[in-house]
Amino acid sequence: MRLSFAGSAAFVVAEFVSFFMTGSHTILMDCLFDGVDLVLIGPFLLLIPFLYKPETERHPYGYGQVESLFIVIKYGVLLTVCVTTIILNIRLILSGGHMVKAEDVASFEIIITLGCLLVYLFLRYFSNKYASEIIRSELYAWKLDIFSSLGIAAAFLLTWFLKGTKADFLIPYMDPVVAIALTLSLLVEPVRAIRRNLKELLLFSAPKEVVEEVRGIAEEELSKYSCDITFLEVIRTGRKTWIEIYINSESDLVSVKHLAMANRAIYERLRGRFDQCYIDIIPDSAADAAEAEKEDEKNGQTCHSMAAQR
Repeated sequence: MRLSFAGSAAFVVAEFVSFFMTGSHTILMDCLFDGVDLVLIGPFLLLIPFLYKPETERHPYGYGQVESLFIVIKYGVLLTVCVTTIILNIRLILSGGHMVKAEDVASFEIIITLGCLLVYLFLRYFSNKYASEIIRSELYAWKLDIFSSLGIAAAFLLTWFLKGTKADFLIPYMDPVVAIALTLSLLVEPVRAIRRNLKELLLFSAPKEVVEEVRGIAEEELSKYSCDITFLEVIRTGRKTWIEIYINSESDLVSVKHLAMANRAIYERLRGRFDQCYIDIIPDSAADAAEAEKEDEKNGQTCHSMAAQR
């Protein structure tokens, strides 16, 4: 995270200086996007220690939701910046566009591409042992910077070749059009991330395919001890996944040792699927109570019938 912060700070300064030198709105959009990301990395560095605090009775899910909340805030701000940028550049197109030195913008973007690639490779190397949503979002942001900078460089090199041709009337519109196209490409990930992390923040169940995958593994392991699943819940909070499995046994006797063995077997099979997985296997007392109530009702009806016959 510190590496990402330092890299973002260096590029924001470079983009800010380049914007004043070239007047390119495409570079300004890049500067705004990276600037918002930079501002939000700082507070998250202070929140990182909370993500490793243990769960307590007061905080049964730990501080995993802090990461989800931060992702929602971060991408919400970025989404706002993207929409605002699109509106400003549409107004610029309607007013006739504006001229920039295409060769200067292309040269700057090529340099930025090489710098982003270097930071991305370092960040990916040092983050291999972590599986955090926030780190994945940082890697995604740097990857976007690489491809977007290449795209901008290619677009402005094309503009340079349009000079003196019949299509040179398009040159004033190239900068705002490229800025809008780049911004639209950046909208997809914020929308997806906000939707996904809002579900985690509100403790919604994991996607159906994930739940079914967990259920299949749990049923296979628990069937070895004659246990049936009455209810299964899979909740994700940030990098942590919480799995609660309520069970019932035909014999009404469940060995604690067997439950521990089943828990360990399920964990080993899911360990590669989730970063941090917490599994609880719980005897379903509510189901037992319901069965007992049905049995009492049945016995009561039998006694009533025998009394009526007498």
